[in-house]
Amino acid sequence: MAKNIVWHDQLISKEEQRIKNKHHSAVLYFTGLSGSGKSTIANAAARRLHDLGANTYVLDGDNVRHGLNKDLGFSDEARKENIRRIGEVSKLFIDSGQLVFTAFISPFQEDRDSVRRLVEEDEFVEVYISCPLDACEERDPKGLYEKARAGVIPEFTGISSPYEAPVKPELTLKTDQYTVEECVEQLIGYLREKKWIN
Repeated sequence: MAKNIVWHDQLISKEEQRIKNKHHSAVLYFTGLSGSGKSTIANAAARRLHDLGANTYVLDGDNVRHGLNKDLGFSDEARKENIRRIGEVSKLFIDSGQLVFTAFISPFQEDRDSVRRLVEEDEFVEVYISCPLDACEERDPKGLYEKARAGVIPEFTGISSPYEAPVKPELTLKTDQYTVEECVEQLIGYLREKKWIN
C-alpha cells in the first residue's frame, strides 16, 4: 500500500445522498456465464429504475476492460484483480448514493465474497443470472463459445476455465425460462420488498 496517503471523508455523507435520491444505494452484483443475459438485464433494469426516478449506473465487464482494467488479461490472478477493482469502484458509487449494477462473469465465489466484504451488509445483492451452458452457447451473441471450442480463446469460462455458481445468491434470475422484462420485474419486486425503492 502507498505511504503518506490519508482518506478524506466527503462533506456530503452517503446517508444524505440517499435522502436526496429517495432510494437506498447498493451494488447489484450480476454473475453468470457469457451469454446468460447479464448485461442485457442489468441495462434493462437500470433503464426501468431510471424511469422510476432512481440514480443508476451499469459497470459492464467489456466496457471496464476498455479503460480501467485494460491492462488485465484472463488468468485467474488477472480475473481476481479485475473483480477487486470493480468492487472498489462499486463502493464509490454506493457512497455517492447510487444503485450500481455490475455485469461480470466473475467466475469465482471467493472473489464475489471479497466484494461483499468491501461494503456494508445491506449494500450487496448477488444476482445469479442462471442459464444452462448449452443455452448460452446456442445464443453466443459475440461468437466467443465458437472461438473457445476451436481453441482460439484460451481460459474461457465454462469451457476451459471453471465457473462457480453462487452458493446463496440473494436473487436468481433464470433467463432460459423468463423474458428480459419478466426478469426485470422480479428484480424490481425484490428491491421494493426491501423498501430500497418506492
